[in-house]
Amino acid sequence: MQILAEAVLNAPFLIAVLATGIAGLMRGYSGFGTAVLLAPVFSTLWGPKAGVPVVLLMELLVSAQLLPRAIGEADRRMVLPIGLAAVLAMPLGSLVLLAADGTVLRRAIGALVLGFGLVLLSPWRYHGARPLGLNLVVGAVSGLLKGSTGMSGPPVILYFLSGPEEARRHRANFILFFGVIGVASIVPPLLTGLIDAPALLRSAALLPVLLLCVRAGSRLFHHIPPAWYRRFAFGALVAAGGIALLG
Repeated sequence: MQILAEAVLNAPFLIAVLATGIAGLMRGYSGFGTAVLLAPVFSTLWGPKAGVPVVLLMELLVSAQLLPRAIGEADRRMVLPIGLAAVLAMPLGSLVLLAADGTVLRRAIGALVLGFGLVLLSPWRYHGARPLGLNLVVGAVSGLLKGSTGMSGPPVILYFLSGPEEARRHRANFILFFGVIGVASIVPPLLTGLIDAPALLRSAALLPVLLLCVRAGSRLFHHIPPAWYRRFAFGALVAAGGIALLG
């Protein structure tokens, strides 16, 4: 009972529920947004070593819901090598999570999310070629971030959005990438004991909220113009980054 009270029966958990709902809408609409929004919020509420494992568990479970349809629509020749490089680099990132000071890591997560939100709002995008070597580098950087902060998204999202594909193809690429790395991402924290009873309780309690909002976001994809979504996503990312950076 004490573990349950410490994990979910408190005010910080209510904040986590709100953030999870917003992240679910983002993920369902665009194919990304779960980890990049929840990592700074959960790290602020519970500390990176307790918050990041919850992000990893929820990312894995929500990917399973979206993955079947996305496999046929995604560019597998580009996405799978990036995902493989990320998987191989994740254990190194997990060492950073174990060794880094919690406050420093939380603020680093906040700065990364805040910077990513500003770049996402700006018109800048990478418009160069996407050869295999560059794909592997982007994947490796994403894997390092995934292991250390729970977020693989920023470099991959900007890289994927640089292509000429339509929104549906971008969304499928994101879903496939996050699905590929989802299983591998929980192995290091599982082996090191970071996925403990409070992490499992928080994940189980937040998962219904996430899945419901992901489904709602998927429906909104067909009705809300991308320009409106960009404003919503930017506001959410700036708020989450600011909380972690200044909290």
